[in-house]
Amino acid sequence: MSSFDYEPLLLSFKLASLTVILLFIIVLPIAWWLSQTHSKMKPLLEAIFSLPIVLPPSVLGFYLLVAFAPSTTFGEYIQKHFDIQLVFSFTGLVIASMLYSFPFMLQPLQSGFEKLNKNMIDASYLSGKGKFTTLFHVALPNIKPSLVTAIIITFAHTVGEFGVVLMVGGNIPGETKVASVAIYEMVEVMDYDQAYIYSGILLFLSFLVLLGVYTFNRAQNKKLGAFDS
Repeated sequence: MSSFDYEPLLLSFKLASLTVILLFIIVLPIAWWLSQTHSKMKPLLEAIFSLPIVLPPSVLGFYLLVAFAPSTTFGEYIQKHFDIQLVFSFTGLVIASMLYSFPFMLQPLQSGFEKLNKNMIDASYLSGKGKFTTLFHVALPNIKPSLVTAIIITFAHTVGEFGVVLMVGGNIPGETKVASVAIYEMVEVMDYDQAYIYSGILLFLSFLVLLGVYTFNRAQNKKLGAFDS
């Protein structure tokens, strides 16, 4: 058996970490607004944001591949003005992963905000606190289970991506060859020993992720129960 290559795993973790950080910054105000608004556009926006959950990854990957191509207006503009190639590059992989994992960050945060006691939010506004202060100092600290769930599930979901990353990023070692793609490559060349190692590591990490989420949420629920009693 050839020496094990850790680079795809490290690249997967790098991609997942960047995706989580960038998505949290972008999604947080959106989740807060959706939880507070009574706009008639809310169901439409929620449906659009949730599309990646039900859309086959290959379909999303295909549309992103077409949109990111240098021959398109968007792809040409990005490459011409920012000197960034989105197709078969790590940058394109990050953007694609953000779009694919968007609802996994959005839905737990929105759900957490919607479950907050409205009197607490109203009291914050009545005391003179603005929307920014209310969000970061009142709302966010009180949805820790939802926050942890959003971050961990988004990270795990990004690590496990295959269809989107293969379509947009391809299989470039050190650039776009993440762990899921490496497993596919190993199976193609019948190198099952390497495939077992990659798959085993991802299986173990996935289990740890779910165990961590359930353990943390159970501990938080116990604290809330003790506080209420």
